[in-house]
Amino acid sequence: MTTALKKNGISSSRAVGLRFRAAAMVKKQRVVTTIFMLLLALLAFGTFAPAFAPLPSLSSPSSRSDIAGLNFMGDKNKFEIADDMFWKDGKPFQIIGGDLHYFRVLPEYWEDRLLRAKALGLNTIQTYVPWNLHEPREGQLVFKGIADIFSFLNLCQKLDLLVMLRVGPYICAEWDFGGFPAWLLAIEPAVRLRSSDPAFINLVGRWWGNLLPKIVSYAYKNGGPIIMVQIENEFGSYGDDKAYLHHLVRIARRHLGDDVILYTTDGGSRENLNKGTIPGDAVFSAVDFSTGDDPWPNFKLQKEFNAPGKSPPLSTEFYTGWLTHWGEHIANTDATVTASYLERILSKNGSAVLYMAHGGTNFGFYSGANTGADETDYKPDLTSYDYDAPIKESGDIDNPKYQALRRVIAKYTAAPLPSVPSNTEKKAYGLIKLQKTKSLFSIVDTTYFDGVTESENPLAMESLGQMFGFMLYVSDYKAKANGSLLFIPKVHDRAQVFISCPSDIYEENPKYVGTVARWSNTSIRLPHTQCTSDSRIYILVENMGRINYGQYIFDKKGILSPVYLDGKPLQKWKMLPIPFHNLNEDQKNNSVISDAYTNLRKSVQIKLKNKRNYHPAPAFYTGHFTVDEVKDTFLSFRGWSKGVAFINGFNLGRFWPSFGPQCNLYVPAPILQEGKNLVVILELEAPNAELFVTSVDHPDFTCGSSANSRVHQI
Repeated sequence: MTTALKKNGISSSRAVGLRFRAAAMVKKQRVVTTIFMLLLALLAFGTFAPAFAPLPSLSSPSSRSDIAGLNFMGDKNKFEIADDMFWKDGKPFQIIGGDLHYFRVLPEYWEDRLLRAKALGLNTIQTYVPWNLHEPREGQLVFKGIADIFSFLNLCQKLDLLVMLRVGPYICAEWDFGGFPAWLLAIEPAVRLRSSDPAFINLVGRWWGNLLPKIVSYAYKNGGPIIMVQIENEFGSYGDDKAYLHHLVRIARRHLGDDVILYTTDGGSRENLNKGTIPGDAVFSAVDFSTGDDPWPNFKLQKEFNAPGKSPPLSTEFYTGWLTHWGEHIANTDATVTASYLERILSKNGSAVLYMAHGGTNFGFYSGANTGADETDYKPDLTSYDYDAPIKESGDIDNPKYQALRRVIAKYTAAPLPSVPSNTEKKAYGLIKLQKTKSLFSIVDTTYFDGVTESENPLAMESLGQMFGFMLYVSDYKAKANGSLLFIPKVHDRAQVFISCPSDIYEENPKYVGTVARWSNTSIRLPHTQCTSDSRIYILVENMGRINYGQYIFDKKGILSPVYLDGKPLQKWKMLPIPFHNLNEDQKNNSVISDAYTNLRKSVQIKLKNKRNYHPAPAFYTGHFTVDEVKDTFLSFRGWSKGVAFINGFNLGRFWPSFGPQCNLYVPAPILQEGKNLVVILELEAPNAELFVTSVDHPDFTCGSSANSRVHQI
């Protein structure tokens, strides 16, 4: 998706006077009433028959005599573009769609969320396909669990929802690295992403060679729900490499055939469309633009970049809300205004896809990040992707925006809309007491990892096969009586610095001395240590999400420069990966988390035996709560600082209430179980003083300071 700053409105207006031709269409259709009724009967026995009525005619059907009555049977399972309209099974069709990303919703809730979208009045679902979810390691393909796109497509078909599939390879989506797998960053020499670089094209060809043959059977022409496939995403906002786009078209055509509609999406400016579209009629060019813009000048411009008769007006991202970064106010958009701008499109027979219909959640470590003026102006995204969408993060639809949009959509669908489902039930399970079981440093040992890497200078996470989570950098240095000044020119994204005396057997944990972040990179004074030999420095670096948009997308993580101590490079580093498991990775293979809550009683006994003065440091806190009736809930982290939370081994994502605005993490019912449920928290700084979290029945976006906050509003 594109931010509002990247969109430029066009001031001219579009003359619309095509509605009066509807009567001509109706008259001709009467001639073929018998055949039309036969078609309906046949569709009733077919595999896919959306209940949404055709549009009034947008233009004279005289050039479509086959559709006017001569070839109904031949147009079954046919979706095409002609006369500046979409045509489905020989009838004009208006796309009223919405983005709903399968990878942001647990599979157990896919059908629930799709039914809510259908009750909103949508006839089409648009979703991205994130390469990094499906190939987290090179050559390791994953199409199960939350990555089971085929089950998602089957559900769409079952519910008579068409699909617009955005296969990338770049997707943006406020998703880590714009959907690219992080292992691309480890390839040497570096691959030029989003370009006609042969190395990159070969990798895309291999990925699409695995993906596209698996989805071709879901194409509408083959009886499936997919009506269009998007290549790339808003490329005109990034580069100007037509050869790259043509490469993608050739790969797509090789696997999908010539009669599947391919489309591009670009922000509604002439510059973006010049760079991001493919001339001719091989690829349909769609647009997106800010919700508050007049849509019709954008559609008029869109028409210039499509072949004659091949430009049905389509906004592929009609923004119902907006994203939020950590440290900002939660984004909100006015329901009435949003609905009124949607009506401006639908009332003149335009098509629109709501971005988002349902946002969902960035579970695990998959939330992305944006930048401002430069790459140091780093803005990581929340774990929640609620987006202020009409269907809320937890599926709730009892809100003004859902109601307002539904009222508008109902005007442009002939059949009555399905009844509105009730909100998903929530439950507050109350206070959950936790215990500090282990310091992070107590389990960071070579016995837990494949091995320690040693190097003269620090290496990026990706170079060590570390894609998500944390990396610990360790080196020894000679302390000075008046202390030393530490400076790290380039750290991605946030580093906590600790020191210790490695020869001191009584040293329980390294001592925290400061934090370095890419957005506020300052020197840190290391105090003098009374070590009998060299002092030791520990730098714990957190990957907070790779940039998903813009020129700085090549976003490696870890320490990416020399580390300077009193102006001189500090050398001879040991690097230990601390990965944890991500959303689609096997929990059994992750010894860090399993060790964090193994033998809880023993850990407590050790803690009591070695009780000392408390010093804030990264540590694991564990506890359990009993569930008698499994319902959705939220974990409130008020009073905590920053970290990652797991329930029953499932990675809920990052929390950072000290910065805000998100206080609570959404806990879907499918990850809970009747009886005892285990909570594990890695707190990086200071825990809640009373060592508890609270299970509550509502979201909360009121944490943190608002002094320097920003908010997007319409």
